[in-house]
Order: sequence, then structure tokens, then C-alpha cells
Amino acid sequence: MTSTPQRTPAAEVVESSRPARWLALSVLVLAVLLVAVDATVLGLATPYISEDLKPSGTQLLWIGDVYSFVIAGLLVSMGSLGDRIGRKKLLLVGAVAFGAVSVLNAYATTPEMMILARALLGVAGATLMPSTLALIRNIFHDPRERSLAIGIWGAMASAGAAVGPVVGGFLLEHFWWGSVFLINLPVMAILVVVGAKLIPESKNPVPGPWDLLSVVLSLVGMIGVVYAVKEAAAHGLGWGVAASAVLGVAALVWFVRRQLTLQAPLLNMHLFRNRGFSGAVLADLLTILGLAGLVFFLSQFLQLVQGCAPFEAGLAELPAAVGAVAAGLVAGTVARRFSVRSVVAGGLAAVGLALAALTTLSQSTGYPLLGVVLLVVGIGAGFSFTVTADVILSSVPKEQAGSASAVSETAYELGTALGIALLGSIVTGVYAGFTVPAGTPEDVAVAAHDSLGGAVEASAGLPAAQGEALLTGAQSAFVDGLQVAAGIGAAVLLATSVAAWFLLRGQRLEQ
Repeated sequence: MTSTPQRTPAAEVVESSRPARWLALSVLVLAVLLVAVDATVLGLATPYISEDLKPSGTQLLWIGDVYSFVIAGLLVSMGSLGDRIGRKKLLLVGAVAFGAVSVLNAYATTPEMMILARALLGVAGATLMPSTLALIRNIFHDPRERSLAIGIWGAMASAGAAVGPVVGGFLLEHFWWGSVFLINLPVMAILVVVGAKLIPESKNPVPGPWDLLSVVLSLVGMIGVVYAVKEAAAHGLGWGVAASAVLGVAALVWFVRRQLTLQAPLLNMHLFRNRGFSGAVLADLLTILGLAGLVFFLSQFLQLVQGCAPFEAGLAELPAAVGAVAAGLVAGTVARRFSVRSVVAGGLAAVGLALAALTTLSQSTGYPLLGVVLLVVGIGAGFSFTVTADVILSSVPKEQAGSASAVSETAYELGTALGIALLGSIVTGVYAGFTVPAGTPEDVAVAAHDSLGGAVEASAGLPAAQGEALLTGAQSAFVDGLQVAAGIGAAVLLATSVAAWFLLRGQRLEQ
């Protein structure tokens, strides 16, 4: 249900004062930066968490992706809640919660506690991202200014994805792994104190009730489906996987049917009848799937296969952020100069070709190839993600900006989770099949097969020759898995590029 647009006095002030709106944007991107940092910093910390908490291979994957699963399941609900109670209010409450739960992550003592802490961090994170994008939609009314603001927003998300490994690498070389979560606290403090003064409040003036059943259905459906996909990829089909898939699909179908009957739905499902909107959401999801899976596993490759220190590995991944930031800032201008579909399809194709290049990866691959691959992935993702976010956000009245932002962010977070889960499951599946040297104790072999981090630790306790053979075999198997995952990812991205070319035909950004 579309409401008549109404401006609050605060929004009028921001609109009439150019410096005020850009200052408000500078605070909003702090939240984006923080959530992006938290999603990627874990890649470098994974070997340390593996050594300290000793999680199994499955637990390690859950530590890596449960954060994104929970965010993906709650984004639509939280975006709709922001439309109802106020986006600024939700943003500030979420920021306080995010800081508090970061402490729990830092001091987790068991794999189960770590998984729970990451899940709770996902709940808090789900309040931040849709609020920031929805506030941009309400602060910037000029389409070209809004495109630039979305470009800056996307650039900060990309910068966070790169700053995470660099900052995390520095902290890991000087402190214990929990420090990568404690860096959230000062950033959140600045966001809350400054944001309370600079950010204008906005919400839907006639929002309707917040449907709790829809919230539960969205969460159960999203997590159920993604869990089934992850488990099927890692362990094959089974009764547990089938039950999870059926439960998830049933919940999502019920969610969709319920939204179509509610007078004030959490998500306006009629938006998906728009070919451009649906194409933009699909492109969002698969762009990030390729980017997130690549960055997560290259972090382990650089550290555990090529022997880079954490800080060095973080610096090595910077080209992806540089490319994404540069592309994001000019994406709106380029899309208006040429077309939305050429920019999005070209960006997807660039990511796909970069992943295809990684099928030639070996243990001795030099950095020039990796650096070029990361740069191309960043440029492609920056163009595609920024333009599709603009398309999604511009397609709805500003009163429903929270729900539309949540769709864009759900695609982003689901893509992150699936990138880690699906590509990770492929890597894990190939890796687990390597043969340990004859005479290796059974407990050492089990630890080595669980994860590459486990193999590195296990090899240290064996005689030199046997330990070296075990480590070489494990590293070779990990690289083989990475090659297979990169090839599958490349095929998916290139196919999506073709689909985007047709789905986004005739789509234009506002002038």
C-alpha cells in the first residue's frame, strides 16, 4: 500500500542544507564500513580461531557464515520495522547492540559459543544496513546526488571489505584474535554520539502493524533453505537436508502468500513483477557471491599455502577494494552515459572472467596474477552492485525505502553467505579427499582432514619428513578445491551476466 509522501521538518532542513546532508551521509557510512569490516575480518582470524577453539570443519564454516545467514533472514523484517518506528531510531539501537555483542564474540571460549555470538551479531547487524540505505533515499531527493551518495555508500562497503583484512592482519600480529571484534566499539560509539545529532529521523507516516508471523516465516524460510544448500553441497543429500529444504521452502511460500494478503505487508511482493527490479536483485546476489567466496578463501590461501603473515595477506587483498571504490563512485555517471544493462552485465562478466583465471592457480602462483584478478573483481563488483542498488532503491516511494533497501541488502548478505557456504563446501569436499602419508596417527589424520588450519597444526607435531609430506598434500588438495570452486563460480557469474543483459533491457536511472 503506497502512502502519500510526507516530509518531516528535519528532512526539510537536511534537504535545504547541502553540507548537512553530506555530513549525515558521512555518519551513515560508518555503520556500513563496520558491518563490512566484520564480515571480512574473520577470514584472516580463521586460522587463529581454529587453533584456539579447535572447531570441526563444519563448525568452522558455520562460524564463517552464520552471521550472514541471520542477517539475510532478518533484513526484510528489520527494514520494515525501520519504516514503522523510525530508521534513525532503529539504526542507533542496533549500533549499541552491535557493540555489546562484539564483546561476546571477542571472548568466546568454545566453537558453540562463537557460533551463537556470531548469530547474535547478525541480529544486530540486520538493523544497520537497511536503515542506512533507506535514510539515504530520504535525505537525497535529487536522482544524481542520490546516485553519488549510493556510490559512496557502496564504496565504503567495499572499502570495509578490504580494510577488514588489513586492520585485522595488524591486530592479529600484535594481539589475540578477539581484538578483531573489539575494534567495533570505538566506531559504534562515534556513530551513536554523532549520529544522534546529525541524522534526521524518517519513517512511513501511515505504516500499518508489524506482522510478527511474517518475521518468523522470513527467518525460518531463509535459514532453512540456505542450510539445506550448504549441507547438500558439503555432505550430499540426506533426510536432514531434505527436511530443512522442505521447511525453508514452505515457510517462504507461506511468507509470500501472506504478504499478498496483508494490507501493510513487510515486503511488497508486487515489486518483483518488475523485470528490472528482479534482474537487479539477482545481479546483486550473484555479484557478491563471487566476491565474498573469493576473498574468504584467498585469505586462507595466502596465509596457509603461501605463508603470508596476516597483515601481508590483508594488504595483498587491497586491489579488490581499490577497484570497487573507484567503480562505485563513477557507476551512476557511466550507467547514465551508456545503459544500466551494459554496466551491470559488464561488471558481472568481469567478475566471472576473473574467477575463471583462478582455475590456473597453483601453490607457487605469483602475486601479479592474484593482484590483477582481485582488481578486476573489485571493478566489476563495484559497477554492478552500485547500479543495481540504485535501481532497487529508486523503484519505490521513499516511505517504503526500508523494505526496498532490505531487499538489496538481503541479496548482498545472502550472496555473502552462499559464496562462503557453496564455494566453501566445494573446497572442503575436494580437500577432505587427500591422502595422508603412510603411518600418520589416526587422530592426526582426522585433524588434518577437518581443515587446512588443522593440517598445518597437526604437521608440526610429526617428524620433519612426514610432517612436510602431510602439509604438502593438504595444501595441494586445498588449491585443487579452490580451482574447482573458482571454475563453478565463473560459470555462474558469466551465465548471470547474459541473464542481466536481457532482464535489464530498457532500464534507466532517474535523470
